[in-house]
Formats: sequence, structure tokens, C-alpha cells
Amino acid sequence: MLSIQPDGCPGEPRRVTDEQPFKTNAFLPIGVFLAMLAAWLLLASLHLFPEASFPSPLAVAQGFRQEIASGRLLDDTIASLFRVTAGFLLAVALAIPFGLWLGHHARVRLALLPAVNFFRNLSPLAWIPFAVLWFGIGDLPAIFLIFMSTFFTVALAVSAAVANIPSVYFQAAREYGLRGGQLLTGVTLPAIMPQVITTLRVTAGVAWMVVVAAEMIAGRDGLGFAIWDSRNGLRTDLAVCEMIVIGVIGVCIDRLLMQLTRMPSIRWGYER
Repeated sequence: MLSIQPDGCPGEPRRVTDEQPFKTNAFLPIGVFLAMLAAWLLLASLHLFPEASFPSPLAVAQGFRQEIASGRLLDDTIASLFRVTAGFLLAVALAIPFGLWLGHHARVRLALLPAVNFFRNLSPLAWIPFAVLWFGIGDLPAIFLIFMSTFFTVALAVSAAVANIPSVYFQAAREYGLRGGQLLTGVTLPAIMPQVITTLRVTAGVAWMVVVAAEMIAGRDGLGFAIWDSRNGLRTDLAVCEMIVIGVIGVCIDRLLMQLTRMPSIRWGYER
């Protein structure tokens, strides 16, 4: 709720500021984090589970120091980010034009949507045996799995968003002389971007989860492989370190995609 503060001079309108809500919103996540940390400390101090299966925050902090000092954590993070970025951007770059094409052609959409839905509903993990057989071990199978987990969902979302744009928008745009690419950039893309951004946020989270699973099975490095290797070495403290990094990076990716909503051309789609 916005707070209203009087101006310094009488008779002038009062100013509306949002500093207090911003501070409140900033403290809420910190409070939740501290509560979670306190619960973790409490459970660890009660020794309900062996230290090997439930590491304490102190053990995890020591594991972080060890992983950072060795350079392994940085190398694994870079490897995972590279695979997610390559697979996700490739899928989005192909899915958006494909979805636009489907959205603007009813007959093509009617013919292809069952196939798109079929592949969209296949678990990306079901492709792991084929990914290993086709691409071996390393970057390519993980990139392929990320692509398969993203492409069909984004294409379907774009197609549905385009098909649901009110025709009056296009009629009004044509009356103003907009044609071809101008219709695309001036009407279609701003109108569908709210749905597309939401889909990108969801699929980016899925892609980040898929790369971890792919690296556990078909990787030689990366955060997923590091978790698997830590588990095999009975180093659950190191596994928790990698899990924390995965969660933090996932939140950062989501916040980065949210910044797209601040673009002026996209705000039109939210306000229409």
C-alpha cells in the first residue's frame, strides 16, 4: 500500500512514495530465509538423522569453501549454464516463429497441434537413452534434452496466444496502414508477450531441472554430475552445496526473465 507524505510547502499536493512497501517486500524473503536456516539448525542439532545423511549448515559452509577453493564449483556451474543457455535459446529461437506460423494459419494448426501436444506431453527424461545413443556423453545430449523440454511448450503457448488475439486489433492496425512486419512488431508480439514471458519462465525452470537430471546420467561435469559424484562419495555436504547453487541460479534466471515485462513495448500487452 502506497504511503502518502506531505510536501514541505503548504498548499502543494502531497507526494506518493513507495519506499516503505519496497523495504517491506525486501525484508519478507530475508525473514523466510532466516526462518528456514533456523529450522535447519534446529533439526541438525537434534541429531534426528546421522550427520552423513543430514549435514549441518556448518558442514555445508565448509563444503562450499572446499568446492570454491578447488575451482570445481565454478567449473561445474559454467558447464551447466552453457548447456541450459544453448538448449533453451535454440528452442526459443525456433519455437517462437513456428508458434507464430501455427497461430496465423488455422488449417495448419488443426493438422499439427495433435503432434505438438504429443511431444509436449512426453517427459524429457524419456529421451535420455536415445540422447546417449545418438550424441554420446557430454554437452550434446544435455542440450538435446533441454531443447525437447522447451520447444513444444513454447510453440504451443505462442500458437494459442496468437490465435486468441482479438481480430479488431488487426483491423485497427490495417486502418492505420500497418502491414507485414509492422503488424508483427506493433500488434502481434506486444499482445502475446505476457503469455510468452510466463511460458518462458516456466520452461526455463523445467530446462534447469532437466539439465541436472541429464548430467547425472549422461554427463562428465556440471552441477548434476557433481551431485551424483558427491552422493557416490558419501559427501552429502557437497551435494547440498550444489543443490543450493542450483536453486539460487534458478531464482536468478526467473528474475532475469521477469525484467522483460518492464520493456515499454511489452507493457502494452499487460495493460490491454
